[in-house]
Amino acid sequence: MSDATEEPLRVLAIIPAYNEQDNIVSTVEDLQRHAPGVDYVVINDGSTDATEAICRERGFSVISLPANLGLAGGFQTGMKYALRRGYDYALQFDADGQHSAAFVWPMVEQAKADGSDIVIGSRFCTQKKPISARMLGSMLITGMIRLTTGQRVEDPTSGMRLFNRKMICVFADNYDYSPEPDTIALVIRGGGKVSEMQVEMRDRVAGESYLNFTKSVTYMLRVCLSILFIQWFRKKGN
Repeated sequence: MSDATEEPLRVLAIIPAYNEQDNIVSTVEDLQRHAPGVDYVVINDGSTDATEAICRERGFSVISLPANLGLAGGFQTGMKYALRRGYDYALQFDADGQHSAAFVWPMVEQAKADGSDIVIGSRFCTQKKPISARMLGSMLITGMIRLTTGQRVEDPTSGMRLFNRKMICVFADNYDYSPEPDTIALVIRGGGKVSEMQVEMRDRVAGESYLNFTKSVTYMLRVCLSILFIQWFRKKGN
């Protein structure tokens, strides 16, 4: 945490949640237990299950969207909330129980120490990627980012990302900036500093990911094309 002689840092964990009734309680309790001093807001993204009711019953901080906007819309709602309330850092934190709150303050400390605009909670700073179709896609995105920015990002698909105040302003007010790997490339190309920190991630506690094999392949191809075209248009515009 911040030094006692300094102004306390205000950190907000943004938790986009769509039909996460089986995971939301343990996710919030993990933050409360292992990231003391970090505020949070659950963005209930038009869930059709009991996610909202559970949050209300438990007294959780929650914003409920009237329809499902998807990850980008839910995340931007959280960034607007962080901007209006003057937070120094905002953390993208999944509602499915895969992220560990024990790494939140270390990520903040790294951002303070090296001036990072974004710190990615990475599974692969010190560990090799396992061989799988999904990890091959991740390696392809890593290659595309390095090709277009010159920087190697080991875990571009990680959903655990910390953003400083400058990035909160950018992501809150620009629809072109979403919580996706292609935006990481866009930030680097724009002069932003992106770093990684080794973290541990768990398997989903309950429920199923919306990404099956076909959707995963489609997602990886879309991201790679986006990175290439974004960089091409930006170079052409300079």
